Amino acid sequence: MAIPHLLVVDDDADMRQMMVTFLQRNGFAAHPAANEAEIRAHMDGHRVDLILLDVMLADENGVEICARLRAEQDLPIILVSALSADHQRMAGYEVGADDYIAKPFNPDLLIARVKAVLRRIRRTPSLSYRRSTGIWHFDGWRYDGRRDEVHAPDGYQVILSTRETALLKTLLANPRIPLSREEIAAALTDQAEADPTGRAIDVLVGRLRSKIERNPKAPVLLRTERGIGYVLACDVTHEAE
Repeated sequence: MAIPHLLVVDDDADMRQMMVTFLQRNGFAAHPAANEAEIRAHMDGHRVDLILLDVMLADENGVEICARLRAEQDLPIILVSALSADHQRMAGYEVGADDYIAKPFNPDLLIARVKAVLRRIRRTPSLSYRRSTGIWHFDGWRYDGRRDEVHAPDGYQVILSTRETALLKTLLANPRIPLSREEIAAALTDQAEADPTGRAIDVLVGRLRSKIERNPKAPVLLRTERGIGYVLACDVTHEAE
């Protein structure tokens, strides 16, 4: 099973490092961030399965950040705050937070709440694009999320199956990040598949390669990462609708 990757967002450097260290000691891959810019910079190049987001961030408001992130994708977010009145909790839930933890908190409670949210999600959130609109560009290729259309660098449209499109979206969400077969299968759980792991993923990758690679036998875009799985080995840019 893949280790969950958590992003700990707090402008207090000591608190941030304490939470990161504690989470790492309890089996999570935890990473620090101090503000919205660092959140987005980390998400652009790394996998994130859940965000622990402090509400009071110097000149920024964690509730407002949560609202903006939630408008773009369904990545799980737990708000952490010393403000624990009912109306403050409701403000967090109203913008889409998955949970709200009041400071000071019992560290074991933090672990339990994180695990509970991840269990509810039951998939690897950052592996699939949930933003259905917009256009993505990769190595001259173009994917239109509004129409589910893929166009090659020379402009002609390439027809993908539902499963191939789902795989492409997963890769576009994680450019240059190696994904295991299990992680890819987890991102495709909303698609019917008799055997969602191992050989079935290899076959699906082979089908997508046959449509986007100049030479599927020597792939340069969708490459095999020995001992891990597969990686989309190019940069990806996104145009909002």
